[in-house]
Amino acid sequence: MEDMHKKLNYGLNLGLIGNALFIVFSAVCFIYYLVFNPESVFSKVLEITAYVCEFSGFGVLILSDILIIKTARMRDWLKIGFSIYIVVEAVMMTLELNSYRIDFYKPYSLLLAILHSVFSAVICFAFLTLDPDKKAYEIIVIICIGIILGGMLGNVMGIRIYFSIFTNSIAFTILFGSIKFMLKRETIEIDCYGDKATVTTYRSTFFEE
Repeated sequence: MEDMHKKLNYGLNLGLIGNALFIVFSAVCFIYYLVFNPESVFSKVLEITAYVCEFSGFGVLILSDILIIKTARMRDWLKIGFSIYIVVEAVMMTLELNSYRIDFYKPYSLLLAILHSVFSAVICFAFLTLDPDKKAYEIIVIICIGIILGGMLGNVMGIRIYFSIFTNSIAFTILFGSIKFMLKRETIEIDCYGDKATVTTYRSTFFEE
């Protein structure tokens, strides 16, 4: 049987690449709407580039999600949440790129920015279940949540929703990179299917003097 930890590491690599592609997507969107001209060849090249980044990132993240689901033991909240997150991001990126054609989509909506950031922060928090007892990892997750919630500031500054997508991508890139680094340094441990089962005893010290 192939080592599940190697598969998990490969899944984390793909998660890193997928979110990096979403960063490029957001940067291309920024330039696209800055110079947008429906008759411009440059605008069409930017649009094609954005679609390539979107669908490539979407495909890579799906593979990442599948590998995480197949390797990491339990963590159902994380697995379900991250799967939904990938679909939501793909839909939002498609709407953002085509917002000049779609009347119902409001790229400057404060409510949309808030909902998007809060939902993404919840998914980021779910990654804490990979190893919830390590302070260093908790700090990284909290920092990434802060970056994600900072995406709401884009609306205050009058920037479209791709700013929120951009901050999400940065946060998850940092998160996946940190998980890989901490696993390599053995700062955290992620139990996978096929590992010898371990029993963890949780003991509260809240009422101790």
